[in-house]
Amino acid sequence: MTHPTGVEFRPLTIPASMDAPDADEFREFTRVRNEVYREISGTDDDTLTPEELLPHYQESPDEIRYVWVALVDGAIVGRVGVDIPLEEGSRAAFWLIELLRAHHGRGIGSAGYELIEQAARAHDRTVLQSWAQHPDAPGPRLEAPTGFGSIPDDRVARFYVRHGYRLEQIERESALDLSTSEGDVARLLAAAEAVSADYRVVHWQAPTPAERVAGYAWMKSRMSTDTPMGALEFDEETWDAERVARHDRKTLDGGRTMLVTAAEHVASGELVAFNELAIGADPTAASHQEDTLVLKEHRGHKLGQLVKCAGLTRWHREVAPHSPKVITYNAEENRPMLDINEAIGFVPIAYNGAWKKVLA
Repeated sequence: MTHPTGVEFRPLTIPASMDAPDADEFREFTRVRNEVYREISGTDDDTLTPEELLPHYQESPDEIRYVWVALVDGAIVGRVGVDIPLEEGSRAAFWLIELLRAHHGRGIGSAGYELIEQAARAHDRTVLQSWAQHPDAPGPRLEAPTGFGSIPDDRVARFYVRHGYRLEQIERESALDLSTSEGDVARLLAAAEAVSADYRVVHWQAPTPAERVAGYAWMKSRMSTDTPMGALEFDEETWDAERVARHDRKTLDGGRTMLVTAAEHVASGELVAFNELAIGADPTAASHQEDTLVLKEHRGHKLGQLVKCAGLTRWHREVAPHSPKVITYNAEENRPMLDINEAIGFVPIAYNGAWKKVLA
């Protein structure tokens, strides 16, 4: 592999903790990651501390995660990462390349991309998928084959196309102003409660209580099969008590707080819908709405609206009262969830392209 002059790729050193003597590289790696996102979005909404990020890079039985730092004259200027899911029979690999703006246009991304295909082939993975934000801009656009949404034909899009990728889906990033939404949330919560008398709301903060683990694990497994994904490929994930514990441990080890709000079917005692809200150690930072799902057989009872609004109410009043906003992501064709979010007051702030390539 020929690298641009002065450029080197090296596997990232993963420390046992941020107090370890070899943690300095991970600290600088995190700083550069945060700066890349700041350059793309103009906000600190995606900023993480090294302590929050580290648990996601430590060894896991659920996936193999490769990560290289891109160095120019010895200084970290970006990262190259590949995730290899370990579900049986998986064909997929997920990847990213991120570089500081000052180092664009030098061929660093293309050199890093060679590492990605090498890693995928080494694990017999033929379906490569990746996401990137495409800030709005005038000029030619690329339409999603789902029929929902478009992105500008920008530098990032041209990189994907040049390397043999096809745009498969548009993902909307939305934000909710927590200081102005309380009235709408209360009204929508009451409307959902009026038509969901067969269900009751339950909340917990990580770690998951023992009596909720089985139901939560089942709903988390359905996230990989029951959400709109266009022609993207996701393996059906198996979640059990150990995987829930690992998921919770990543949150807690990173100093993050997560609230899960679920709907319980009263007659059966089963959990049938859930919503997650999370925040890092800074109580004044943006919150993130993570997974939301209503099991297919319980749709049509406003349960998505119920768990979102009940969760936001508790979040704003009790868990994170100083957080100014909530960020969330949805497939642009996921009209049921977008309808709820828009009614609550979420507004679009960015669009991501989901890209896919099938290796020969």
